[in-house]
Amino acid sequence: MTDSPRIAIVGAGPGGLTAAMELAHSGFDVHVFEKRSIPGGRNGYIQQGPYRHDIGPTFLMMKFVLEEVFKECGKDVNDYMELVRLSPMYRLDFKEGHVDMYDEPEKTKASMAKLFPKADVEGYDRFYKTEKWRFDRMYPCLTRNYSSPLSLGNPDLLKAWRALSFNKSLYNRLGDYFKDPKTRISFTFQSKYLGMSPWECPGAFAMIPYVEHAFGIYHVQGGLSEISAGMARAAQDDGAKIHYNTPVKRLLLNGKKCIGVELEDGRKFRADEVIINADFAHAMNKLIPKGKLKKFTPGKLRKKKYSVSTFMIYMGLDKQYDLEHHTVVFAKRYKKNLASISSGKIPWNNASFYVRDASQTDPNIAPPGHSALYVLVPVPNRKAKINWQRDKTRLRNWVIGQMKERLDMHDIEEHIVEEMLITPDEWEKDYDVYLGATFNLGHNFSQMLYFRPHNKFEELKNVYLTGGGTHPGSGLPTIYESGRISAALICKKHGKACGRKIHG
Repeated sequence: MTDSPRIAIVGAGPGGLTAAMELAHSGFDVHVFEKRSIPGGRNGYIQQGPYRHDIGPTFLMMKFVLEEVFKECGKDVNDYMELVRLSPMYRLDFKEGHVDMYDEPEKTKASMAKLFPKADVEGYDRFYKTEKWRFDRMYPCLTRNYSSPLSLGNPDLLKAWRALSFNKSLYNRLGDYFKDPKTRISFTFQSKYLGMSPWECPGAFAMIPYVEHAFGIYHVQGGLSEISAGMARAAQDDGAKIHYNTPVKRLLLNGKKCIGVELEDGRKFRADEVIINADFAHAMNKLIPKGKLKKFTPGKLRKKKYSVSTFMIYMGLDKQYDLEHHTVVFAKRYKKNLASISSGKIPWNNASFYVRDASQTDPNIAPPGHSALYVLVPVPNRKAKINWQRDKTRLRNWVIGQMKERLDMHDIEEHIVEEMLITPDEWEKDYDVYLGATFNLGHNFSQMLYFRPHNKFEELKNVYLTGGGTHPGSGLPTIYESGRISAALICKKHGKACGRKIHG
């Protein structure tokens, strides 16, 4: 038995695992409850015979955040996973041709000049300098706690105020550097990481393409799901216990105070603190007894803004193609494509899509000479009332046709050995993603910082949040930060040393 405070973490996703690592290293009695047989949640994997696919994230940006988490726990990330820098980072395919993007400025500018001779490649230098200034001011804001309205007056945020770019969209912000529309698109498609259109995404997020170009993009051998596997092992090395195949039914409450969790099998697990790493809106609807919430009732949750969803095709092929590791294929009418999604329509005959082919980088995900392809198509979330059982085959066939046309994969259908589709319906039903909104709550200013659900949950005592639905937001690096913030708040409350000093 231990006298250390007991922590229950609902879900072994990247935020929950970050918190588990930090808290176990700080001496807490940590228990993680995961409904699947493997860690990761959407940072887990799907196995199709000999083919392995990441379920969700495939880009590892800001590798230094992951390195810091391991270092704070007295560990070296390289002892738990093999990281590979990608060069080029990705290929962007337009109807006129493609451009390859690197974390080496001169290579990127040369690639841009070949495809778009009129592009203002010198604007790249202005972009890099200005967005470095923005990142240096804004990143500290993402590492703070915003559980009090007074936190909006913190020195880091006041210093960053000019960098927030309230008055411009991401697309318009990139117009400060590039006049050519397709060059702007090349530096704004990253708004898809937030599930938003660059014409709607706040200009402050121009720092996202900057961090790609400044710090590079990495792959993890075996797939990015190996990050979760490595984090789980690291947490267990410090004494954390991970209970697989053990779903949580609900939180145990005594009034507004959380005293533990009830498991699906009826067992009750008492805990001093509870961290929720489940999808935020799903957790509010399913894990908390009815009538206990005022701010996040089902009706109020429904009215919030949510990201788009994704239509997924996972394929195992008995052939390899000449593809880059990451390829983004833009719709011929890109703005119209995004407008269709925003209006709740499937962008028939004008969809953009993304293909990850890690097979030539990574020998662990498919047999020799074979490929494990991950295909993602942004689509409306389930607010849009689309009949996916009727429409999914049609969209799949159109995307396969575009892969033949745009990526020269003319014989692909002859080589499909395994295939699986995930629609917004399955994201909600099988993966507990509210409305199938795979990037969680929207990232408009009214749902950021203090106005996003707090890491120290405001409606219940002894409850903390990690994941894309809380501060700082979606995306692996920011989800790691959510886990670090929640862990630091718990350490501070119990007077224990923690790797991350918390502000706010």
